[in-house]
Amino acid sequence: MRERVYRSEAVILRRSDVAEADRLLLIATPTGKRWVIAKGARKMKSRLAGHIELFTHAQMMLAVGRNLDIVTQSQIVNAFPVLRTDLTRLGCGYYVAELYDRLTTEAEENPPLFQLLVETLGSLDRSPLPELALRSFELHLLHLLGYRPQLHRCVVCDELLTPEADRYSPALGGVLCPRDRAADPAALPMSEATFRLLRYLQSQPVAASEELRISAATRREAAELLRASLRHLLERDLKSADFLDRLLSSR
Repeated sequence: MRERVYRSEAVILRRSDVAEADRLLLIATPTGKRWVIAKGARKMKSRLAGHIELFTHAQMMLAVGRNLDIVTQSQIVNAFPVLRTDLTRLGCGYYVAELYDRLTTEAEENPPLFQLLVETLGSLDRSPLPELALRSFELHLLHLLGYRPQLHRCVVCDELLTPEADRYSPALGGVLCPRDRAADPAALPMSEATFRLLRYLQSQPVAASEELRISAATRREAAELLRASLRHLLERDLKSADFLDRLLSSR
């Protein structure tokens, strides 16, 4: 039987105001995402107010409610202060939160996915090129959810890929070898630099992206290829993607 009061790590993905002084929160936890309510959080003297900011990683105490569980205590683990005060990083945070939300269902237990979310927010807070953390997040998220792009063997013939491979197929789920490059007429062109970047990011933890210095052209192409994979999977673009693109193009 579920405890009436329980403790959980959480990341605040979305929030909105309800009633006179409450906040409705969408939180990610190791046991899945869920909507919860923080009663009185908008009152001036509320102890919760500073501990439930957007994208905060917190340790929460929750009470089981009739419709929504209630946040009774919240203690910040990491507030990611740079992310929350820099517009471009904040745009990246919205993108990460929306992508996580779109590809997961409520109460779907996946501790590695929660850890990936926390690590990604940390990299967005620290990295000189935060969009590389996004590419790493996309690749690891797809892997954890069973949609790992094939970057080491041809998706048609299963032969080991060489640097000459230059076509990426979102529809088929990965890279085509030179012999099978015509298997998908809609496959996208891919430079060797982008091919190497994607393979590296897929095989390394998110934090490894913080050390990379990659040209704007390669970063842009990597974003386009992974965005195409996500579009194929979701059958639409994320709402935050266009806003994020405008922010990155102005840097």
